[in-house]
Amino acid sequence: MTAPLMARSKPYYAMFLIPFVYFAVFHYIPLLGIVIAFKQYDVFQGVLDSPWVGTRYFRQFLGDPYFYKLLQNTLLLGLYHIVFSFPAPIVLALLLNELKHRAFKRFVQTVSYLPHFLSTVVVVGILVNFLAYDGIVNRFLGLMGVEPTHFLMMPEWFRTIYIGSEIWQGVGWGSIIYLAALTAVDPQLYEAAVIDGAGRWKQTLHVTLPGIAPTVILMLLFQIGAIMGVSFEKVLLLHNGSNHPASDVISLHVYQRGLVSNDFSYATAVGLFHSVVAVTLLTIANRLSRKVTETSLW
Repeated sequence: MTAPLMARSKPYYAMFLIPFVYFAVFHYIPLLGIVIAFKQYDVFQGVLDSPWVGTRYFRQFLGDPYFYKLLQNTLLLGLYHIVFSFPAPIVLALLLNELKHRAFKRFVQTVSYLPHFLSTVVVVGILVNFLAYDGIVNRFLGLMGVEPTHFLMMPEWFRTIYIGSEIWQGVGWGSIIYLAALTAVDPQLYEAAVIDGAGRWKQTLHVTLPGIAPTVILMLLFQIGAIMGVSFEKVLLLHNGSNHPASDVISLHVYQRGLVSNDFSYATAVGLFHSVVAVTLLTIANRLSRKVTETSLW
């Protein structure tokens, strides 16, 4: 790159510097701490002087009778998120794309976007108040003759509450990507479909969905990569002694053993295992996608 061109590009390099520093400081440099998983870490001895124990903490975690329950809860939440939360923004984008009244369309978009800007604490606070034993939901059910239910105390309701809140909070914001993809679909394809006698449903099936299929596949791959990364903050705030059979996930286990019990080596080992499983799932999904659809992340 010539010097004059680099000089003209200084503002772009300056814009790139901020995210580069952020990822370097908070994502890449902390990776050096992975070595703690293979040592019996002592705060006073430091990382380098702590004794090396190899894979002791990995074997301890994999041999824990509760390991399978933690893995099951984590995978189920991630799987339910893909099955129910992932299609929701696509459906909303398709519905918004059919609206002709601009003012109403903008109103719906604004209302659906707003929950995304609420903090997790606020969202959980709303859930706690609405689903309390004497909350709005139980009062409404009482009007229909249904006995009040301790929703937040029952393990069988935890995943429903978690996934439902995820859909409500993210459906509007997630639809932005698909609305942008819809604008790239060639209008001539719709005209040709109309000439062939296709109605709105047929146009959606044979023109709209194939047109946004690459975007959908890429977003699905991202979701599969994050299947282990359930919302730790929401799980932590919704977790209690009664619903723990469904709410105990790996990220919560890392927090409890690492920060609460100060077992840093064990927590680091569990966190590393968590990341390795996520990368493995993403790699498998990416290879399958490349073979079947010729669309992949790499």
